[in-house]
Amino acid sequence: MNRKALNALLAAAAISALAVAPSAASAQWAPADEATIHPGVMTFTDGAQCTSNFVYQDGSSVYLGQAAHCSGTGGATETNGCDSGSLPIGTEVEINGASQPGTLAYNSWLTMQAKGETDSNACAYNDFALIRLNSADVPNVNPSVPGFGGPTGVGAWGGTGSTVYTYGNSSLRGGVTVLSPKQGTVVQHTGGGWSHDVYTATPGIPGDSGSGFLNSSGGAIGTLSTVQLAPLAGSNGVGDLPRELAYMRANQAGFSGVQLVPGTEPFQGNVVGAVLSGIGL
Repeated sequence: MNRKALNALLAAAAISALAVAPSAASAQWAPADEATIHPGVMTFTDGAQCTSNFVYQDGSSVYLGQAAHCSGTGGATETNGCDSGSLPIGTEVEINGASQPGTLAYNSWLTMQAKGETDSNACAYNDFALIRLNSADVPNVNPSVPGFGGPTGVGAWGGTGSTVYTYGNSSLRGGVTVLSPKQGTVVQHTGGGWSHDVYTATPGIPGDSGSGFLNSSGGAIGTLSTVQLAPLAGSNGVGDLPRELAYMRANQAGFSGVQLVPGTEPFQGNVVGAVLSGIGL
């Protein structure tokens, strides 16, 4: 076979591989309407209630994201990740919809402390953790965000006034699912790009910590970190997910290959539709 023919054959094979890659990648996930584990399920770390953001994977390991402060051992005002206490890696985490506890596998606070981080913005706003799922529960996972679909991948933040979407599932809502999907607006960027203040129709409340934020294209951009009291009362401080992921990959051994898993369901930025789908309409 001559070189030209060989190159043509290899190109055809590459195109064929790309064509089947999405189906092969999504075949391992449970159907979205049957999955018991997905973005937005509640997590409980030593009793502390939080909301998961997105699904992540590295080889056979599958993770749910949550906020680092969900495993914090200090008071509510101890939010500096470079000096606040945390439960250790390996701590069991209860996950709604899972048959077995997951385990705390990564915590940005512990990594920053081990590294001796001196960047004050990273210390204040890098608030990200991963829970490794028990292998028995992986077949029950779907990476799609309830109601909205997506994420379409890791996205980028827009400017002031841009639209964002989030799904908070705190038990303090008493099971009122119509309040879980929310649309919001970016009001300012702070912390040298590590944090973003956002107003949503109903603000995130305790128990929503860690929940994921999507941009108007369905890209995963943030994780809920704080409920703001000043200067923007009622807003939420949202950590910058692209920065948090880049920090983890660069500074935590064994996590350089962790990737966000795109949803199997198409993204639709329609909060009314998300609410109706959540109540079965």
